[in-house]
Amino acid sequence: MFTGIVEELGSVQAVTDLGDAARLSITGPTVTSDARPGDSIAVNGVCLTVVDIVDGAFTADVMLETLRRSSLGAVVPGSPVNLERAARVDSRLGGHIMQGHVDGVATVLAVEPTENWTTVSFALPEGLARYVVEKGSIAVDGVSLTVVHVDDESFSVSLIPTTLAHTTLGTRRPGDVVNIEVDVIAKYVERLLPGMSA
Repeated sequence: MFTGIVEELGSVQAVTDLGDAARLSITGPTVTSDARPGDSIAVNGVCLTVVDIVDGAFTADVMLETLRRSSLGAVVPGSPVNLERAARVDSRLGGHIMQGHVDGVATVLAVEPTENWTTVSFALPEGLARYVVEKGSIAVDGVSLTVVHVDDESFSVSLIPTTLAHTTLGTRRPGDVVNIEVDVIAKYVERLLPGMSA
């Protein structure tokens, strides 16, 4: 489980094609400082299992399904990535409950800077609009954010300077693809209500 509070902006060192999977090597001295093989680290919001750790970098295997359903299939050496270690049960929950199970990818529609914040709009992947509500939580590339506007085809968030400076969202431009994880509670509520499951 994760909270969407990005700990570090890491960098992809290498991408190794394994045929039906890929092995990523990612620099992240903060997230690897106490990590061990088998631990979970969210990479742009995707929960990955640490395979090995060497000199402030870790490797993780990414199966074909994850490569197809997330933006990790497009990373290359040098790509910046948001990194977060799994949440600890004895610490504050700063963002919202996230699983690191990406629901889909969204495309950046517009980036509108103002004096004190930047509004970013995204196209909503088909079938996810029903889980997104105004003032609700959503994860974009693993960053816990509050929805400021939503309709059937898009949503927008407002980003403070700290988020712009310390996550990949500060470099996103129209046409870029990002990972989306909707609020898991909404999906469970829908599943539990008679006649509501898709």
